[in-house]
Amino acid sequence: MAIDQVLHMNGGMGDASYARNSLLQRKVISMTKPIYEKAITNLYCNILPATLAIADLGCSSGPNTLFAVSKFIKVVQNLCKRLGHRGPEYQVFLNDLPGNDFNNIFKSLSGFQEELNKQPGARIGPCFLTGVPGSFYGRLFPSNSLHFVHSSYSLMWLSQVPEGLEGNKWNIYMGSTSPPSVIKAYHDQFQKDFSLFLKCRSEEVIAGGSMVLTIEGRKNEDPCSKECCYIWELLAMALKEMVSEGLIEEEKLDSFNVPLYTPSPLEVKTQVEKEGSFQIDSLEVSKVNWNPYADELNLKDEFKDIGYSIAISMRAVTEPLLVNHFGEAIIDEVFSRYKTIVADHMAKEKSPVVNVVVSLTKRRTVVDMD
Repeated sequence: MAIDQVLHMNGGMGDASYARNSLLQRKVISMTKPIYEKAITNLYCNILPATLAIADLGCSSGPNTLFAVSKFIKVVQNLCKRLGHRGPEYQVFLNDLPGNDFNNIFKSLSGFQEELNKQPGARIGPCFLTGVPGSFYGRLFPSNSLHFVHSSYSLMWLSQVPEGLEGNKWNIYMGSTSPPSVIKAYHDQFQKDFSLFLKCRSEEVIAGGSMVLTIEGRKNEDPCSKECCYIWELLAMALKEMVSEGLIEEEKLDSFNVPLYTPSPLEVKTQVEKEGSFQIDSLEVSKVNWNPYADELNLKDEFKDIGYSIAISMRAVTEPLLVNHFGEAIIDEVFSRYKTIVADHMAKEKSPVVNVVVSLTKRRTVVDMD
């Protein structure tokens, strides 16, 4: 089955849903506030649009979706208050793959609108929200129709599992034992996908429009470094244990590879400059604790267990892929083992998540890079 049919976060509001286990992603959105505030402020002051068109690509479902949108609108609201302007109307597009739980988003729209109307200060113009199912590795919107594009923790997901991974035995991603051909296949797929993403957005974003993209990445130029790959090697360990006990067929493990690539800042910069449609306003790297509950107070007992909190967060993200390949029967056992493995690892070594955040403006005259 095609990746775009099975790649989605766990829907609903259950214990393993993305809606209930996406605190890490929410913290990352909050961390990028200075970057998106600056981008939106510059955009609004330069264009002064009567209707501001915003697209959130890879929006997923749950509280983070409308949390991000509300933050963008508040930036414009506060800016209009300072300038004495009447606020624009808003056209917000929420995009993700067809398997995304859009129903969960739609059910929360009335509460979102009520919260917007409660905000003090400048009057908020009408806000029209639209769900847009489809891959952002293709065209999604009419030409020159978007002012601001946001994407957080989505662009590390590839359009497909790279070809040529037959030698990646006992791994589910790039790992310390992966041959060079596997590393190259992943790198080439990222280059192809990210370049296509930029090309498609260059046709959809107006001249002078902005994008803020947050990608799970790495500081190290080694694509197999622990800072980006080890959390997946730990998941592979759980699966390998089950192969050795006859609970999973070895062929099933060898044929499973995660469609993901965590780029370095240099790789992001290189592709943006090569594609040529956007100029880089800022390119930053930050880190966040893999355990999103590490600094939280008044936690439920289970979330005080670092193994549990990381395992349930990973389950919310990876379960649909695992179920599609291995079947549903093994899932509880996989993540029970993964929880123990992660807890043991984290007791010995801290492994933060690295974020690459790039703020871009579409060039008013596209540079020919050939």
